[in-house]
Amino acid sequence: MRYGEKEIDQFDINLTENFWENKHRKNYNIKITLPEFMCRCPRSGYPDFATIYLSYKPDKLVIELKALKLYINSFAQNYISHEDATNLIFDTLYSKLAPKHLNIKAVFNPRGNVSTTIIIDSDEN
Repeated sequence: MRYGEKEIDQFDINLTENFWENKHRKNYNIKITLPEFMCRCPRSGYPDFATIYLSYKPDKLVIELKALKLYINSFAQNYISHEDATNLIFDTLYSKLAPKHLNIKAVFNPRGNVSTTIIIDSDEN
């Protein structure tokens, strides 16, 4: 196993070191684009690729960017639907960060002439 694969395989999003104190009390937005998301279709095993757009207004915590990268990369070998992957990312980040606002948009690349976009917004839940 190569060092990157080992780091992804052993990564645990639940560790407190993955979240840093937000030192700023004012309202501001953090926008992150993750253009290389990959998971596997639970039925066929074919790879599914997406761009994940993450936008959040932090409260007391922010996510460390390498931790976010490793978390997103950990999906590459998971057999999971588009809907389940997007909801899992949202639920995990929302529960760990407890942000003032969180929005995730997952735009899955076409496969078999079908493209999927899933949007989850904390204001609508």
